[in-house]
Amino acid sequence: MDLGAFSVSLSVAEMATSRAFYEKLGFGMVAGDGETWTIVSNGVTVIGLFHGMFEGNILTFNPGWEGLGTAVDEFTDVRELRAQLADLGIEPISDTTAESPSGPASFMVADPDGNVILMDQHV
Repeated sequence: MDLGAFSVSLSVAEMATSRAFYEKLGFGMVAGDGETWTIVSNGVTVIGLFHGMFEGNILTFNPGWEGLGTAVDEFTDVRELRAQLADLGIEPISDTTAESPSGPASFMVADPDGNVILMDQHV
């Protein structure tokens, strides 16, 4: 099962403080508005910093992307991934895949310990 590009999405209390911390670790801003969401990278490692957008931290996969949001020609659509996981008995806790037959959509599942995993397709 190819889930696409991986990143960690962190819920942060104060964007400027968090961004400064990750910059000290060698990360640089590559996307975002710098206030509510900021994407930072260090080589192939990508972290999303999000203020006031969700509670807790999320493991994020982006079908159709590799690396820093570079689109790929062939990938498994998020709707197919959702169906494959449903066949395995994994049901979403949030789901927008029924809203359109193609293009951007997302769903979330939780692992047995309650860790949230977001499948977030932008293409």
